[in-house]
Amino acid sequence: MQKANTLILVLLLILAGLQYRLWFGDSGILHSRHLAEQIREQQRENEHLLQRNRMLEAEVAELKRGHETVEERARNELGMLKNDETLYLITE
Repeated sequence: MQKANTLILVLLLILAGLQYRLWFGDSGILHSRHLAEQIREQQRENEHLLQRNRMLEAEVAELKRGHETVEERARNELGMLKNDETLYLITE
């Protein structure tokens, strides 16, 4: 009877050790879940950056194609005027 109890105890200790490695080891379930969450976050960031790049590419293409966009940016962002224009600034 004593040997059977010892054998059961040893088997339970081995099972506990294997369970620990399964849940908390380097390739365990918790580590895998953490890596999966990191992958999802990186994919979201990549999608955001891809969208931003597409918008910038469209803006660059528009700037290369038309002078109207360049003129609009010069007027709005730099406050530039054409030679024959006069700016009237009305303040309240």
